[in-house]
Amino acid sequence: MDRKASAHWEGGLKDGQGTVSTESGVLKATHYSFKKRFEDEPGTNPEELIGAAHASCFSMALSMILGEKGYTAESIDTNAQVTLSQSADGFDISKIHLEVEASISGADEAVFKEAAEMAKDNCPVSKVLNAEITMQAKLKS
Repeated sequence: MDRKASAHWEGGLKDGQGTVSTESGVLKATHYSFKKRFEDEPGTNPEELIGAAHASCFSMALSMILGEKGYTAESIDTNAQVTLSQSADGFDISKIHLEVEASISGADEAVFKEAAEMAKDNCPVSKVLNAEITMQAKLKS
């Protein structure tokens, strides 16, 4: 299974701009730029898109793991905070912090935490990222 996305860029780093699109059409020539990435100009940026991909992948993995344990989540809400840091080698995505809140009938804290840790470590996006991935998981009662 292959999924495709594309990016187009024109100009220099600070004065240029680009668009990012997905094969599915969910993103159609969505604009990104230096100001959208490093300043407060509204719009998307690579880190935001990675965060969205990680949050959605993690949520699906958690749902699968819970199902394997005999539970079905009423809801899983995941936020991903992606940290872009400057190092001697340039910029790095150095950390991703997941905040998870879920409602799962019949699950106790231990079952939830174990499933959440498994999802954090094993969702495909977690596996592809070379960054410290942390998480805060909260079970709603």
